[in-house]
Amino acid sequence: MRKITIDPITRLEGHGRIEIFLNDAGDVDKAYLQIPELRGFEKFCEGRPAEEMPRITTRICGVCPTAHHMCSTKALDDLWKVEPTSTAKKIRRLMYNAFVAEDHIFHFFFLAGPDFVVGPQAPAGERNILGVIGKVGMEAGGKVIKVRKGLRGVIQTIGGKVIHPVCGLPGGVSKVITEEERKDFIEAAEYAVEFSKWALELFDNIVLKNTEYVDLVTGDIYKHRTYYMGLMDENNKVNFYDGDLRVVDPNGKEYVKFKGRDYLDHIREHVEPWNYMKFCFLKNVGWKGFIDGEDSGIYRVAPLARLNAAEGMATPLAQEAYEKMYEVLGGKPVHNTLAFNWARLIEALYASEEMLELAHDPELTSPDIVNLPTETPKEGIGVVEAPRGTLFHHYQTDEKGILTKVNLIVATTNNMAPIDMSVEKAAKSLIHKGEVSDGLLNMIEMAFRAYDPCMACGTHALPGQMPLEVTIYDAQGNELKKLSRGIS
Repeated sequence: MRKITIDPITRLEGHGRIEIFLNDAGDVDKAYLQIPELRGFEKFCEGRPAEEMPRITTRICGVCPTAHHMCSTKALDDLWKVEPTSTAKKIRRLMYNAFVAEDHIFHFFFLAGPDFVVGPQAPAGERNILGVIGKVGMEAGGKVIKVRKGLRGVIQTIGGKVIHPVCGLPGGVSKVITEEERKDFIEAAEYAVEFSKWALELFDNIVLKNTEYVDLVTGDIYKHRTYYMGLMDENNKVNFYDGDLRVVDPNGKEYVKFKGRDYLDHIREHVEPWNYMKFCFLKNVGWKGFIDGEDSGIYRVAPLARLNAAEGMATPLAQEAYEKMYEVLGGKPVHNTLAFNWARLIEALYASEEMLELAHDPELTSPDIVNLPTETPKEGIGVVEAPRGTLFHHYQTDEKGILTKVNLIVATTNNMAPIDMSVEKAAKSLIHKGEVSDGLLNMIEMAFRAYDPCMACGTHALPGQMPLEVTIYDAQGNELKKLSRGIS
């Protein structure tokens, strides 16, 4: 049996490889997205004071540290049973929306966008941000730099650091916002709104007006009928920071809606021997394997999933874009994986609008930024919508707040089963008679890239390389050779 390996896979955060096995006819028999590192973050958090977690967990990943910081901070709110002040919530939401908008813009223009703007089968050396700038012009590159600078400035001002923020406290935040800073936030948000509108116009002109791309987005190669989950406000509108988790079935009908702290009543994790990543599924449907449909417990998270689970967007411009996407793609829910990229730009616009609304709120500069906890800690659960999907932090402590158990379910873990299904379906659809090319293999990578996975979050390696020992024996059981890595 012939094997094709894509190692490393590209334009994502973290490490992984794709193993494709061909049958005698040269068609795909099986394909796997394999994550060959061990996640150890939960274990080495045990024994530490819980209040350190918002700073520790940001080190899981350099791309989405703000998501872990915010989720961890919310877990501490729940752990000490303390409600943040109104001002603190608004400051947190402002920073978080700036983070989501910046992250979505980064993913589209640097990671997923080159496949559409430059072309899925363009030479590998052109499928990057420089190729995008070459296609749409230097002015576009300047816009991307400007919007990211402004949004990251908001994160740094509130969070203290742009990569590993330190502002979150149980019951609030650590820093008062000045009036001058609020004016800077307004300026950054106004530009982010205009940029997001321009990005959607770019998507319209380059992708939607190209029949080859539209056929790729709407075709069967990148399509799966699954359940969808996302955090919703009281009106079932998308909310990144707070709300209830809503799950809809493959027909778009509400399956369940639940509080984040009840997640273990609805979500379970499955393991496979060929992957260090876990695979989430809906507990009350059950694990039926890597299959689609109502009878499968597999669900999806992240931008398209959130829009499918929602009944709309909470801001006007994003609502218009939301309605257009579903009109063009034939109604809800949309099962086409590549549409995650379109949904991502709609969410960037929503986050920018939400950020602008918060920046105009004069309460943002109130000195009332923290409520001090008084309860004895025992157990706390935090949930937010990371750019890549739903993120859970679950802590258990002794009476002194020392961690005894930690459980983290990250967005990519929620999405891992459908990601693997998407890779295999793309491989089976594209490889025939053993014929492959660099562009074709890139199209297989597009199946995971649309999810914007973060393998570093899902399978954090400790001490940086997974220890491995392999012993080779002959047919009689005699040891021929021993290979080891990371073992002294």
